[in-house]
Amino acid sequence: MGTIRPTPEKLQSFMTAVPDDTPLVMINLLKYREEAAYPPEYEGEAGSGREAYQTYSATAFKFVTAVNGRVLWLGQVQLGLIAPEEESWDDALLVEYPSKQAFLEMFANPEYHTITVHRTAALEDSRLLVTVTQTSQL
Repeated sequence: MGTIRPTPEKLQSFMTAVPDDTPLVMINLLKYREEAAYPPEYEGEAGSGREAYQTYSATAFKFVTAVNGRVLWLGQVQLGLIAPEEESWDDALLVEYPSKQAFLEMFANPEYHTITVHRTAALEDSRLLVTVTQTSQL
């Protein structure tokens, strides 16, 4: 079974470990289900996992922009050049938020949570990596 939602422990780590006063870039790695897996009470068409994610993202990005976030980049993964053989991703997505608080504001919005049914139905597996800009050079 894939990792789709953050655990309470990971959310707590996010709250304490991530700086308050700096922009964040969230790196999303997405693996779609062949067919979307909606709960039994869902009354719409299921479609593919990719289609369900497109339904989610069409509205989710409105919540992102409402907190002054922005999508930086979306790309289709071609190959994991340095990756375990069993690991594969369909898309990678970079989303910037002006601060940790902005991300939390979006994440806590009850209206946002109503659309996550599409994200959950869409994804077989995912990763959400929180990054901040380095102040020193490599």
